Amino acid sequence: MAGLARRRGLELTADPTLANMIVVNTCGFIQPATEESIEAVLDLARYKIEGRCDTLVMAGCLAQRHALELAQEMPEVDHFIGTEDLPTLDQILGGQPAARLAVSPPGTGPLRDAEYERLLVDTPHTAYLKIAEGCDRRCAFCIIPRIRGHQRSRSVDSLTQEARQLAASGVRELIVVAQDSTAYGRDLSPVATLAGLLRSLQSIEALTWIRVMYAYPVAVDRDLMRTMAELPRVVPYLDLPIQHVDDTVLQAMRRGHDGDAVRRVLADLRRAVPGIFLRSTLISGHPGETDAAHAALCDFVQQVELDHLGVFPFSAEEGTAAASMAQQVPVEVARQRADELMALQRQISRRKLARLRGQHLEVMVEGLSPESDYLLQGRHAGQAPDVDGVVVLTDSVGRYAPGDLASVRITDSGDYDLVGSPE
Repeated sequence: MAGLARRRGLELTADPTLANMIVVNTCGFIQPATEESIEAVLDLARYKIEGRCDTLVMAGCLAQRHALELAQEMPEVDHFIGTEDLPTLDQILGGQPAARLAVSPPGTGPLRDAEYERLLVDTPHTAYLKIAEGCDRRCAFCIIPRIRGHQRSRSVDSLTQEARQLAASGVRELIVVAQDSTAYGRDLSPVATLAGLLRSLQSIEALTWIRVMYAYPVAVDRDLMRTMAELPRVVPYLDLPIQHVDDTVLQAMRRGHDGDAVRRVLADLRRAVPGIFLRSTLISGHPGETDAAHAALCDFVQQVELDHLGVFPFSAEEGTAAASMAQQVPVEVARQRADELMALQRQISRRKLARLRGQHLEVMVEGLSPESDYLLQGRHAGQAPDVDGVVVLTDSVGRYAPGDLASVRITDSGDYDLVGSPE
C-alpha cells in the first residue's frame, strides 16, 4: 500500500495531523485484534476534525470480514477496502471516484506480484516475502480461509524476482511467510515446493539470512529439513504453530494429526538441522480442553523445551466450527491456563539463554536500543523480529549500521533477551 502511494507521487507521513488521507491496515483474526483495529480507526478519525484528513480508509482483514456491519456503525470511515482490492485503493490514492465498500469475495482477486513496488517503512534491512495467499486447511478455530480464501501460490520466478529487488534495495534478511508456508506450490502447475523456492532464493548473494515462518508441523518433510541444513543463507530456525498436543483436543481442532506426530517432527528437525531454533504457538482453553489435556500440554512444554513460544487463550470467532462447539472453556480459565504455560516457558527460556553465555554469535544489528542511546540492539539467527527476544550490544555505537553483521560474545542473559559485546 505504501508502494502504491509512492507510485502516485504522494508523500508519506508518520504524523496524522499532516495527512490528507489516512489508511489503516486492520486485522480481524481474533477478537482482541478486531478491538485494537477498531480503536485505532476511531482514534485516527479525530484528525478529520483536528487535522487535515479528508479521507479515512479501513483496509485489510477486518474490512474484508465485517465491512457491511462496520459501514453502518462507523460513518467516519470513507472507504472499506478488502484484502483482494488493492486496485480500488490505487484509485482512491489517485483521487478517482470509488465505492465506499470495495470488498471482493476472498480468493477472487489477483495475487500481488513482483511488479507491485515495495516501500519498506520500518526496517530497511529486513523484509517479509509473502509466498502464497489463503489456506486450504479447515482448522476448527481459524477464520483465515473465510477471510483470505483458498490456497494460491505465487510462482518461484515471481518470488525470486521480488527477492532480488528487495536485496538490491538493501534488504539483508528475508522472512518467508504464508498462512501455511509448507503448502506452498501444491496448487501450481507444475507443482513447486517450499524447499525448491528456498534453493532459488539461496542464489541471491546480497541476502544474508533467509527465515521461514508458519510451517504446518506435520507438513515439514525430509526434503525441507535437508534443504534447511544444506543452504547457508537459510537460518536454522523454524516457526511451527503446534496449537496443542492432546489427541482429543487436536481432533476437535481438526488438525489432522495426533500429538505423537508433532513430537516426531520436532525430534526429526533437531536431528536433521543441528542447532535449530524452534518457535511455536499454542491455544489454551479450546472447546473440549479438560484439566488433564491442559496438564498434558504443560508436560509437553517442559519436555520439548522450545526456544520461543506464544500462547493465546481461545477466542470463539464467529463463523468458525469451534465457536459453536460444546464444552466451551470459561474465558478466565483459558487465560489462567495461558499464563501458566507462559510461566513455564519463561523458565525454559531463561535456562536456554543462560547456556549461551560465553558463546560467540553472529548478530544482525537493527539500530539503537530503546533502552539507551549508548547501546545498539540486534538479533542472532535464532531470533525473529518482533516475536522473539533481542541481543543488546554494548560498546558498539558508531561501529555498525543497521543490517551489518557483528561477531558478538554473549556476556549476560535474561528471560528472553541477551547482552553481548562485539569482538
